[in-house]
Amino acid sequence: MLKLRTPIEGAVRHACRQTPAFARAPFTARQRVQHAAFSSSRQSGAQLSSPLNLPKWLQENSHLLKPPVNNYCVYNDPMTVMIVGGPNARTDYHINETPEFFYQYKGRMLLKTVQNGEFKDIYINEGELFLLPANTPHNPVRFADTVGVVLEQPRPESSMDWLRWYCQNCGEKVHEASFHCTNLGTQIKEAVNAFKEDSEKRKCGNCGETCDVAPKPEVMEKMRTAPS
Repeated sequence: MLKLRTPIEGAVRHACRQTPAFARAPFTARQRVQHAAFSSSRQSGAQLSSPLNLPKWLQENSHLLKPPVNNYCVYNDPMTVMIVGGPNARTDYHINETPEFFYQYKGRMLLKTVQNGEFKDIYINEGELFLLPANTPHNPVRFADTVGVVLEQPRPESSMDWLRWYCQNCGEKVHEASFHCTNLGTQIKEAVNAFKEDSEKRKCGNCGETCDVAPKPEVMEKMRTAPS
């Protein structure tokens, strides 16, 4: 797995250069599916919606950001765009076969990741951008009075998303749920709630510890106050 880059502060650090058409690599099968989905939506002739005013939307709709995930999809075609508030109440690690883009609009968040078998924390501060590579287990931890924006690609028909829980005591995998993602706004909540309601699924087969379904208050406070 490639080493993850640190979040980018504010504006883009390097100017983007247009790659000549003759120098571009041909699409892979997966990219063709994603490109076709984008092209079909873009060329459908549907009337474009007005730009979304994020401060105004938050003022009028913050009640829609509900635990355990605290997310709300504002666009779902051709890209999934979610506004995510805090605090959330999750201990699962999401695994997505496509990349995910994070922008932290207000406050900072913690993205707990598993890289080459090691647990590593990435803090994304206010105003920072971060692109998470595909297939990286990640647990987004959002603190009170924070807001972020997450962009995800449409899933190819053959792709699967996973939610994985690790034992907080020994670090071994406790449970894993998989689904073909068609509605991220509801499917993650359903999987998290199903795990929460099943005590057998939450029991670690290695050490016998029962997995927490939400971070303990003292754990959240320690993560919130840790240096970036």
